[in-house]
Amino acid sequence: MPELLLELLSEEIPARMQTRAAEDLVRLVGEALAPLNPRAATGFSGPRRIALTLTLDATVPGTTIAERGPREGAPDKALDGFTRKHGVTRDDLVPEGGFWVLNRTVPPVEAATRIAEILPPLLRRFPWPKSMRWGQGSAFTWVRPLRRILCLLDGQVVDFTLADGEDNGHGLRADRFSEGHRFTAPAPFAPDNAAAWQAGLRDRQVLADAAERRTLIAEGVARLAAEEGLSVVADPGLVDEVAGLTEWPVPFLGRIDAAFMDLPAEVMQVSMRVNQRYFALRNDDGSAAPRFAFVANLLPADGGALTIAGNERVLRARFADARHFWDLDRSRTLASRVPALDAVVFHAALGSQGARVARIVRLAGLLAPMVGADPAQAERAALLAKADLTTGMVGEFPELQGVMGAYYARHDGEAADVAQAVAEHYMPRGQTDGVPTAPVSIAVALADKIDSLTAFFAAGEKPGGSGDPYALRRAALGVIRIIRENALRLDLVRLFVLASESLPGDLANAPDLELLPAFVAERLRVQLRAEGARHDILAAISSGNADSDITRLLARTEALAAMLATDDGRNLLAATKRAANILRIEDRKDGPHDGTPDPALYEQDEERDLARALLETIPTVEAAIAGERFEDAMRAAAGLRPVLDRFFEAVTVNADRADLRLNRLRLLADLRRMTVLIADFSQIEG
Repeated sequence: MPELLLELLSEEIPARMQTRAAEDLVRLVGEALAPLNPRAATGFSGPRRIALTLTLDATVPGTTIAERGPREGAPDKALDGFTRKHGVTRDDLVPEGGFWVLNRTVPPVEAATRIAEILPPLLRRFPWPKSMRWGQGSAFTWVRPLRRILCLLDGQVVDFTLADGEDNGHGLRADRFSEGHRFTAPAPFAPDNAAAWQAGLRDRQVLADAAERRTLIAEGVARLAAEEGLSVVADPGLVDEVAGLTEWPVPFLGRIDAAFMDLPAEVMQVSMRVNQRYFALRNDDGSAAPRFAFVANLLPADGGALTIAGNERVLRARFADARHFWDLDRSRTLASRVPALDAVVFHAALGSQGARVARIVRLAGLLAPMVGADPAQAERAALLAKADLTTGMVGEFPELQGVMGAYYARHDGEAADVAQAVAEHYMPRGQTDGVPTAPVSIAVALADKIDSLTAFFAAGEKPGGSGDPYALRRAALGVIRIIRENALRLDLVRLFVLASESLPGDLANAPDLELLPAFVAERLRVQLRAEGARHDILAAISSGNADSDITRLLARTEALAAMLATDDGRNLLAATKRAANILRIEDRKDGPHDGTPDPALYEQDEERDLARALLETIPTVEAAIAGERFEDAMRAAAGLRPVLDRFFEAVTVNADRADLRLNRLRLLADLRRMTVLIADFSQIEG
């Protein structure tokens, strides 16, 4: 099977675009070469190149295509038009099934020919997030100026050019040459195949495989840190970014001046990461270590001494800036910054950040007793939570909002729970982040997220499709996680109403607010689906149920899921679905079959047994659900399984006698009313 090697060498590609570009290249080339059955495709990406290798068939097989023309006996004009369209004569047509048919033979196409045909238009429309033009005489764009195209099929050049009519395509034509490291081995070299290409790049200090670079960076930095008795602050995103900045990564350790070690550890870490792409290190006790790690793009001739010294010098300047903000911010109390939030616009329809803080303060005070927090502390923390947005440090490093507020609150002598809540009220910031567990932190975090949801829904900014500019899906998941992981008992609908009461103007009556409970319920189902849990059972329980207590809903869901995992539960589900199907069909015929069954019309013991079991079970289920004894409710419902089995085996529901039929349908309607107390069983899969 022939092997295709394609490499696109350019100026430096932004690190954030490389992985997706390699994936797009593999996908687009694979789709375009589908007739050649491409397989074993592998993508490569790096600072200066994206590439792929794959194997494929040597030719596109020849085929015969049947083109159906006019009907036999059609007017001559129709027949002449068909032959002109296809450039044939009437003698080339054959009658088949009442139509004139043209059988055209498509000859085989060599793989090299097909590749040369598809690659120029594919590269011209390549989906970079941002592209640029350069030079003269061509409208061809690429993420950065494209310098060289290597394209080999089994070692032979696939000849094509990017020229398109009068567009010269920057004179780019496929050849057999690649290039090594820009500084240490820039001369072209000619590999014969993919293995020789990777080996040749390695010999010239380029690792083509991004995964190999990531591993080398992570393991190399960890090894150097361990030699000093230190550990690396986990930062997979930084590893990925550095792998996209270096072709031949070489890790080093540098030293931090003792004069800066009293800066908050988060400040040092963010400053190093954002400004210099350095890795923060920790001592065994978790405190910040006076060392940092960085990755060079080559091994210097002096072993790295000059490189380390230069990076230490740059870091001193960065930390001096951070020291300036740290000292300047602490010259004022956090509380004194709160009035400045009135001048910070939050949203055109929702007012300033100051107005938003006032809403959060009120809601946090209302939430506090519901979560076991002190209302005064919750209100104080909410008042201070956004004040660090006006500080120089957060202005320089937005990632530190909340974190810096907590440092400044502690510096000002605020209560420990207040400072902790200021730090934690943004949590969880993402899927892997923890949730606040301290009562004051919970109250403020929930108030912040619930205000965001109600305010933006009221302002008509609900998410649509994949768009979510205000991160409302994340806010809803944050509310759900805080409630679930702290086992809180909260009426979310009531909280949304309380939050909406503080909105400006007439937004408290905005129609989109009615969509908010369903939006949160859908986020809960999404989360359960991601966890592999029975989200269909939650949907069944939520259907027609106005309960917005997530903890209670999940308890009911778990109890029902446990019941349905038993034989009795599965059979009860099947029986109730059967009853519901019968009622649905019969209700369409002659209306709903409401009313109480008449015991005098029971002719079979199986009818009497089911009626007696329902009379005993329905009150038991009602009482158990009211008392939140959901396992007891499910156990009582599952106990119906034997009598239901016997009923359906022995009783003909649609009896010939109209009075018997009506009575039996009313008996099944009683069963349906009982199951609706538990869930809408029709929504449960299986």
